[in-house]
Amino acid sequence: ALLTDLYQLTMLQAYAAHRMEEPAVFEFFVRRLPPQRGFLLAAGLEQALAYLETLRVQPDELGWLAKDGRFTKEFLQYLERLRFTGDVHAMPEGTVFFPNEPILRVTAPIPQAQLVESRLINLLQLETVIASKAARSVLAAPGKLLVDFGMRRAHGAEAALLAARASYLAGFSGTSNVLAGRAFGIPLYGTVAHAFIEAHDDEAEAFVRFAKAQQGPVTFLLDTYDTEAAARTVVSLAPRLKRDGVRIGAIRLDSGDLAAHAKQVRHILDAGGLGEVKIFSSGGLDELELFSLLKAGAPIDGFGVGTQLGASADAPVLDCAYKLEEYAGRPRAKRSEGKATLPGRKQVHRTYGPDGRMAFDTLSLEAERVEGEALLVPVMRGGRRFGEAPSLAETRARAAQELARLPEDLRRMIPEPPYPPYPVKVSRGLEELAGRLAAS
Repeated sequence: ALLTDLYQLTMLQAYAAHRMEEPAVFEFFVRRLPPQRGFLLAAGLEQALAYLETLRVQPDELGWLAKDGRFTKEFLQYLERLRFTGDVHAMPEGTVFFPNEPILRVTAPIPQAQLVESRLINLLQLETVIASKAARSVLAAPGKLLVDFGMRRAHGAEAALLAARASYLAGFSGTSNVLAGRAFGIPLYGTVAHAFIEAHDDEAEAFVRFAKAQQGPVTFLLDTYDTEAAARTVVSLAPRLKRDGVRIGAIRLDSGDLAAHAKQVRHILDAGGLGEVKIFSSGGLDELELFSLLKAGAPIDGFGVGTQLGASADAPVLDCAYKLEEYAGRPRAKRSEGKATLPGRKQVHRTYGPDGRMAFDTLSLEAERVEGEALLVPVMRGGRRFGEAPSLAETRARAAQELARLPEDLRRMIPEPPYPPYPVKVSRGLEELAGRLAAS
C-alpha cells in the first residue's frame, strides 16, 4: 500500500477529515502515441486487479507512518480499516487501443479510487509499453521464434518479470528469464555465453563439453572467434555427438553482419548434412532490424530480442494519465492547457470494415447507444474479481486476433514515423456534455 506517492496519502487524510466518501470515477488512458507507434496493446490488468484485491496497510507500515509525524491518529485508524471495495471496468489484456481511449475505469469511494492511482499507472504503463513494443516484432517477423532476452537490461527485477510476461502476451515464443517461466508458465529458451567458450583452450572441446552436459537439443554459439570456422567445427562434431545421443537443435549468431553470416552458415550446415539445424540470432535487435534481415532473405529461424525490448528503448514511456471523470454523480473535467479531459464515465466502441479489419472507434458516454463492439467490460465488482480471469494463453490468443485485425497501414514497419492516425470519433452525447460543463 505504501508503494505510492506521498500526495495520495496527504489527499486521503483531507478526504477522511471531511468525510468525502462519495463514489468517484477515474479512468486510465494515454493522451498521445509516441511517434514510433501506430497503436498500443493493453497489458498489466492481471497485476492491477491482484493489487486492488489485496490492498492493505500493514501494522508495521502504520507504525512507520505514525513516526513520520504528518498523519493524525484518526487518519491512521482510518488507513488500518481501508480496503478496496470498488468496481472496475477494463479492456481485456491483449486489446489494441488508441489515444484518449480509457483502458481501465475505477468506480469507488473517492479515497480508495485516489489512493490506487500511482500503482495502477506504474503497472499498466510498464506492461503496455513492453507489450506494444513486442507486438511490433511479432508483426515484423511472422511465424518466427521470438525470445525475450531483456532481463539484464530491464529496469529492476519486477520490470524484468513483467516484461517477460508482456512480451509473451504479445506473441513472443518464450523468455530466457527462469523466474518468469516459473511465475507465469512461459516457455524457457537459452543457449550459452561467450565466456564458456573462452574458458576452454579449444572451441571444439567447449562445444562437446557443453553439449554432453545438456538434456535435450543443444544450441551452439558460433561467433566467439570465427563464425564460419565454428560452423564447420559443428559439422565435423555432428557425427560424434549423434553417436553419443546429442541432437543439435540450433546455432546462434550474435554479432557482425547477421544476414551475411546466416547465409554462409546455412550453406555450411546444409552441405554438411545438418539441414534440420535452425539458425537463431541475437545482438541488440529490434523490430526494424528483424524486418530488414528477413526482407534481405536472411535464413534466420528465430531471434532473441533483449536490449531494445526490455525497456522499450525507442519509446520507453507513455504520456498516460488516471483522471477523475465523475464525483458524487456529477461529471468532472480538467481544463488545463494541453491536458484537458472529457467528462463522464465512458465506453469505447469499435467498428470493423467488410474485410474484418478495425475501421474506426467511437468514444462515448457509457449510457449512450452507439454502434460497434463495446471494449470496456466489467472485471471487478465490490472489490472482488468478476468471473474467472482469462489464462495467459487466452490473453495471448486475443492479442494475436487483435494484431490480425489491425489496418494494414498500422501493421507495416515504417522507419520514419509517424504512422497515419487511426480514426477515433467522439460521440454527440460526449461532445454535448463536455460543452455544457465548459460553459457552466
